[in-house]
Amino acid sequence: MKTQLITREGYNKLKQELDQLWREERPEVTKKVTWAASLGDRSENADYQYNKKRLREIDRRVRYLRKSLESLRIVDYSPQQEGKVFFGAQVEIENDDGDTLAFRIVGYDEIFGRNDYISIDSPMARALLKKEVGDSATVQTPSGPAVWYVNNISYLCTPQENP
Repeated sequence: MKTQLITREGYNKLKQELDQLWREERPEVTKKVTWAASLGDRSENADYQYNKKRLREIDRRVRYLRKSLESLRIVDYSPQQEGKVFFGAQVEIENDDGDTLAFRIVGYDEIFGRNDYISIDSPMARALLKKEVGDSATVQTPSGPAVWYVNNISYLCTPQENP
């Protein structure tokens, strides 16, 4: 079960995607389907088949986004978070080999297409929660436990993330 948390930035992006799909892309594809259907034999009409498939994809995504947006809880930055790793934190960590990673801890729906975001539900994020700079976190990996040290914690507090 995924945690139903999201940053305000992530929520706004999902809402924007829903609006774009519903108000722009869906009406355009619907017109194409109607036009292609008017040409007659649909079984061999590639325009009709492709756009009908695209319409189903849009409708599926719209249903998912509507359901998600209803149940997600927006988590805004709070000054009490300073100095510790919580939801929304930008974290830089390092291991004993000197390898460093930097990422932001966000909700599940925000990680796709981003390699600098990790889900709050990931083992790494869970291990880092409530840690401070200098603390170590042990993360269970398939090859055994891995120890990471927190180098830096910051919070992106952009105007769009203020209530």
